[in-house]
Amino acid sequence: MSKHHKIPPPKPVRRPVYPVLAALLLLLGLGVWLYLKGDGALPGKAPPQAGIQPARMVDEGQCAGCHAQQASDWRGSHHQLAMQEATDASVLADFSDVTFQGEGETTRFFRKDGGFWVNTPGTDGKPADYRVAYAFGVAPLQQYLIEAPGGRLQALGVAWDVEKRAWFHLYPGQGVDFKDPLHWSGPQQNANFMCVECHTTGFKRNFDPATNSFASRWNSLGVGCQACHGPASRHLDWAAKKLEAANAGFAVDLARANKLTEVETCARCHSRRAPLDDGYHHEARLMDDYLPSALTRELYELDGKIKDEVFEYGAFTQSRMFARGVRCSTCHNPHSTALKAPGNGVCLQCHNPSGKTEVEGVDGKGLLAKNYDSPAHHHHIQGQAGSQCVDCHMPGKFFMVNDYRRDHGFTLPNPARALRLGTTDACLGCHSEQPGDSVAEQFRLWYGESKAAAPRYDESLWLIRNGRPGASRALFQQLESRELPAIRRATLLVELPTYPSERALKAAARDLTHPAPQVRAAAVKAVAALVPPEQRRNLLAPLLIDPVRAVRIAAAYELLGMRGTGLGNYETSWNSAIAEYEAVQLSLQERAEVNLNLALLYQANGRADAVESHLRTALQRDPDYLPAVVALVQWLDGNFRWEEGRALLEQGLKDHPQSALLQHTNGLMLVRKGDLPAALKAFAEAVRLEPENSQFDYVYAVALHDSGELEAACHRLEELLERDAANREARLALINYWREAGQIQKVQALLAELEQQNPDDPALRRE
Repeated sequence: MSKHHKIPPPKPVRRPVYPVLAALLLLLGLGVWLYLKGDGALPGKAPPQAGIQPARMVDEGQCAGCHAQQASDWRGSHHQLAMQEATDASVLADFSDVTFQGEGETTRFFRKDGGFWVNTPGTDGKPADYRVAYAFGVAPLQQYLIEAPGGRLQALGVAWDVEKRAWFHLYPGQGVDFKDPLHWSGPQQNANFMCVECHTTGFKRNFDPATNSFASRWNSLGVGCQACHGPASRHLDWAAKKLEAANAGFAVDLARANKLTEVETCARCHSRRAPLDDGYHHEARLMDDYLPSALTRELYELDGKIKDEVFEYGAFTQSRMFARGVRCSTCHNPHSTALKAPGNGVCLQCHNPSGKTEVEGVDGKGLLAKNYDSPAHHHHIQGQAGSQCVDCHMPGKFFMVNDYRRDHGFTLPNPARALRLGTTDACLGCHSEQPGDSVAEQFRLWYGESKAAAPRYDESLWLIRNGRPGASRALFQQLESRELPAIRRATLLVELPTYPSERALKAAARDLTHPAPQVRAAAVKAVAALVPPEQRRNLLAPLLIDPVRAVRIAAAYELLGMRGTGLGNYETSWNSAIAEYEAVQLSLQERAEVNLNLALLYQANGRADAVESHLRTALQRDPDYLPAVVALVQWLDGNFRWEEGRALLEQGLKDHPQSALLQHTNGLMLVRKGDLPAALKAFAEAVRLEPENSQFDYVYAVALHDSGELEAACHRLEELLERDAANREARLALINYWREAGQIQKVQALLAELEQQNPDDPALRRE
């Protein structure tokens, strides 16, 4: 192999997980706008009282006696009807022996023994009868949960369109048959893990890893009082004057809670996130129990608008509304979920001719006195499309085929900027039949040119992710802003390792003490990527006792390389935090990716005897989880069991001939055995199957170089940089290769581009 480069291990592929973000390592993708005051204690949290028993869930029928109006609002709401037993009253679909054909499968819906049944292909592709246990949701679609062995509830992939009164497939045209990870019978549609928590109150998955089965329980179906307010037994005691308690007997009194506490309460369900436990703690911070996603390329547009199904939280916490004090209940009745005023009335609470807000707690500084509810502002016919505030400032997308969900970032349309950045735009979306340039010009005539201001987040992110000149400068300008929402700051911290320098490290280290936990957690990852393990201790070890669990376990994981040595006085706190990380994984053992996490943890932590069993368990949980196949193949090879690993890989290639990851892994294994010609064929096939994967392309180029095909390697890297100019690894390899070929002018051009991207790059000092 070349003295300059070694072929790196494969990076995990993205899995289609819905609605929970289940990354290969649960520590990836941290992000949510949380602003702490002082020492980071939860605002509104009641002080602990010695000798008091924890509150218990109660029968919620008792709540209506004192809270009649709230109970009346709640009845019939989407929250109340989020999950119901399948009965004649709750099931809205046609089960009168009708069939639906889609994605190459036939599903029949019929009645039997007083219940609702479907006949559809299962895990083996053979049709069988399954009983419908629960109806999920009421509008605009209704899904159905099927009883399956091991206490599993599986979400059927064929749903009912309530308005059109017709069956439809949730993944039309995607070829989702029984072999696909998104098939209703597979782990990705297991409702015990993916769905039920947010459709019930007091839910526990209760997974038993020994029997690979669930004994899931809940206090009540639907999102009831205690889902948000917490267990109410002590509140009932307080109401009966049997108890003197702060916060009326609740851990958090939402009636008096501040903005952050309220929004975090809603975010437990209204965000794209991964769990850290079985259930959540009402008195804790959001990131004690969940990892909300950052604004990743896959989930959000460059300007932060929703791209994939992320729900409301990520967009809302970027908004000016949130920064000024607006909270969920400012616009929505939290019990009925309905808007507090019809039409534009909700927005006019603040944006009105008086220029004053009517909402307590909302900062109205800077509001313009203007009649926004008029054609003079929106330039559309009153009462028609385009005249509603949400049409322009909350554009949406359809998810699950027919469920239109609005973006909660409250953005300003700008078709010219959207055309330039490749983002969506309300004007361009509504007027798609017109040339984009003409739409942009009309917008300019109405509203004038955009005013010059501080560098915009979306324009800066475009430079950063595309490796354009000035990228690092734009990155640091954004990170220096005090007005940057925390979720955007966390997102930008992820980009820092692409532009390494002393300045980058200082920026990441500075945010280790940021008041928002998701920023601290992202800073931990950035610091770890910018310095080698032996230099991390002094920076990261103080976060081992962070008040928020997600931050503690992030720091512990990144200090794994120093286990047992070099931790000094931090060893005790590291042991505690890494035990928390392990406990998180152990609480989620129904997931294949979590068993892979455990195997990686035990391998890094010197517990080799536990590695293989968890890798095999991962494949038992999901035989199609290919990163676990790769990890097991490499483990077997590394333990002198080459033939066993080879057989496993060949079986995987046979079962998944279109898997670029397995082809790439095959190439790596062949390199280890010295068969570079065969490895090149495998790498080439991986690139053919997944041409946009920069890592596969880079490894293929390195292999070409090390096989003596210098010019071919250079051309591969040049093509890679054309589509991924920010790929520093590929750029440095190409610099070395062109220097080796004597192409000094090309070397100088590449270095000049690197200097334009990041003038502080340490590679420039070595030249």
